[in-house]
Amino acid sequence: MKFTLSWLKEHLDTTASVEEIVETLTDIGLEVEEVVNPAEKLRAFIIGKVVSAEQHPDADRLRVCQVETKDGVQQIICGAPNARAGITVVVAHPGTYVPGIDTTIGVGKIRGVESHGMMASERELELSDEHTGIIELPSGEVGQSFADWLAKNDPGRVDPMIEIAITPNRQDALGVHGIARDLAARGLGKLIEKPVEPVPGKFPSPVGVTIDADALNDAPHFTGRVIRGVKNGPSPAWLQARLKAIGLRPISVLVDITNFFTYDQNRPLHVFDVDKMLGDLRVHRAKGGESLLALDGKTYTFAEGQLLISDANGVESIGGVMGGEETGCTEETTTVFLESAWWDPIRTAFTGRDLKINSDARYRFERGVDPAYTLPGLEAATQMVLDLCGGEASEVVEAGAPVETARSFSLDTKRVQSLVGMSIPKAEQVGYLTALGFTPEGDGDVLEVGVPSWRLDVHGEADLVEEVARMASLTKLEPQPMRRPKSGVPEPILTPMQLRERAARRTMAALGYNECVTYSFIDKASAELFGGGDDAARLENPISTDMSHMRPALLPGLLQAAARNQARGFGDLALFEVGAAFHGGEPGEQHLLATGLLIGHSGPRDPHGARRPVDVFDVKADAEAVLAAMGAPAKVQILRGARDWWHPGRHGMICLGPKKVLGVFGELHPKILREMDVKGPAMAFTLWPAEIPMPRKATASRGALAISDLQAVERDFAFVVDARVEALDLVNAASGADKALIDDVRVFDEFVGGSLGEGRKSIALTVRLQPAEKTLTEEEIDAVGRKIVEKVGAATGAVLRG
Repeated sequence: MKFTLSWLKEHLDTTASVEEIVETLTDIGLEVEEVVNPAEKLRAFIIGKVVSAEQHPDADRLRVCQVETKDGVQQIICGAPNARAGITVVVAHPGTYVPGIDTTIGVGKIRGVESHGMMASERELELSDEHTGIIELPSGEVGQSFADWLAKNDPGRVDPMIEIAITPNRQDALGVHGIARDLAARGLGKLIEKPVEPVPGKFPSPVGVTIDADALNDAPHFTGRVIRGVKNGPSPAWLQARLKAIGLRPISVLVDITNFFTYDQNRPLHVFDVDKMLGDLRVHRAKGGESLLALDGKTYTFAEGQLLISDANGVESIGGVMGGEETGCTEETTTVFLESAWWDPIRTAFTGRDLKINSDARYRFERGVDPAYTLPGLEAATQMVLDLCGGEASEVVEAGAPVETARSFSLDTKRVQSLVGMSIPKAEQVGYLTALGFTPEGDGDVLEVGVPSWRLDVHGEADLVEEVARMASLTKLEPQPMRRPKSGVPEPILTPMQLRERAARRTMAALGYNECVTYSFIDKASAELFGGGDDAARLENPISTDMSHMRPALLPGLLQAAARNQARGFGDLALFEVGAAFHGGEPGEQHLLATGLLIGHSGPRDPHGARRPVDVFDVKADAEAVLAAMGAPAKVQILRGARDWWHPGRHGMICLGPKKVLGVFGELHPKILREMDVKGPAMAFTLWPAEIPMPRKATASRGALAISDLQAVERDFAFVVDARVEALDLVNAASGADKALIDDVRVFDEFVGGSLGEGRKSIALTVRLQPAEKTLTEEEIDAVGRKIVEKVGAATGAVLRG
């Protein structure tokens, strides 16, 4: 919404500066987007007086003028025919930028004579197209700023233009009068009310109006009248200047009047050339297929239900959106029908959207125009037409009736404190509401507030509180700390599971993984590869066939992301995701997972051109690091038996027991990679944060580091077992021989065949014993060794190698 300062002052009696007005507008919710002040570009020009003007010695059309300025008498060469002694002029000193000729003035020689500046014409200052001579001022003091002189003597030339952003709920601010009302309510001046006097009709209107019964809901009120004997032509200079200042092109006085009321009172109007019409006007719904050449030069075809205005010739206008070219006004127009109607906002929006028409009328009607100003708007526009175009007006023709907008809401004046946090006295609240056009009534704290017809956005007590608050200024709102529900140290905000989720994310990011956020929906084929894809997890209304099922795991999404990256030339990938997977379709049938994926190489090439591909031990180390960050116990077991999407011989389950699985790590099965179109091998891990036991004592700090001051003891054991026995079975069996003393078990050697015989192998283990209370004796160490041999032998059939 654009307007000028002088335009605003026709509705607001104020002495406030542009800066004060701009600051206040933003403060009351009408955010200022731009201010264009013509005086700024004229600030460098000053007033001077020509002392003498003599003929240039080498040029017939040039004069050598001596001009008195603030810097003394300066010599200026001028070619204007009106340059003469005694006139008051506008001077541009050297270094001044002249906008009309896009030049910065300097000291120069013209035909051998120095010139120290320039005397400007109106075109050179972009004040008008006049350039036959330099500006002659009727008054002014030497050295005075020309911008200040204009502001005092001809303010229209330096009228600032202000543009504000209008939110959809402030349709009343789409007219200058509505903006002035808000500023007056804030106390920045006094609102100038202009009562509208009915214009008596001189004759019955030869054009009648009807509204079809099925259109009354969307076009409830239509008024108009014929004005004959008008003279259409260019608008007066003040009206053209006003429209140009806000970016509108003056067309003719009749059209410009309708545009003026659109911006002045938020009242769109339309004028029909009666001589091009046939019969009466009818407001009706389109049957579908009708067409109209509109004022924008485009032909529109209408769908069933859209609102149209037609005469006997056919469609002449689109209700609330745009008029037709056929009945548009020209300079030959002498008789017009002036229309002022109210159109339903929703229907107007649908019609404009369907036809892809953006017009000032549509912009206002779809937000809501004051229904009560339909007839007064017609009367005010009629008077302006008679004043500027002459002629005489007919009696008003009216169809339908004004929309009933009378409504009121209760306002508890104490609600401002609870809703906004500001303490505003009741009398002040009543004053704000009254100034905005509301009618508050009541003696107690609870008021009954009538809502004016132009505030279609007010629907309850909260809206009334908002009006009071923005008038009082939210900048006065003092921040207050929220009260704690309980005294003392506040309880943690994050749950233990949220803390684990955060720890998992941070740890994987620190390990060099890139986080992915994939869809919770995947295709059925991918879901079936990871144990899902059943009807329980199927979506009833998927957004696409590739998102038909809830994901049973996070690996499908990560593998799809890896495939897309590989297709674009990125072969080395480290991806992770923390999120929910679903084992059913009911609420609660989901579980939290933390999954990582490694593909390619562990790093760039070394100086010898070699680099190592990622392997199972990379993801094992990363999985253990993430588990440790989430608080998992340090002592765990590695078991086999994971699901079939893991490589059968290259994976491990991290367990606290046979039935307590914390996670799985290893290489993904080649068939899974083929189905997902991923170039392998691919290493991954999946962790279940919820399976990690909760600490027995929840403390805010980390526990003390437990380090034994007793010397550890290591013993080596070489076992001969069947070649099919896995080393992991021996490690697990040895670890369980004495959980209190055995700190670590590691494999350090493997020998197959040879003197052991066919199908036999030797596996050597190092067992580390860490006493906690006293140094171990040789007998105690031997006893633990015997337990290890017995436990491993019982679990795997191994015997000590001789």
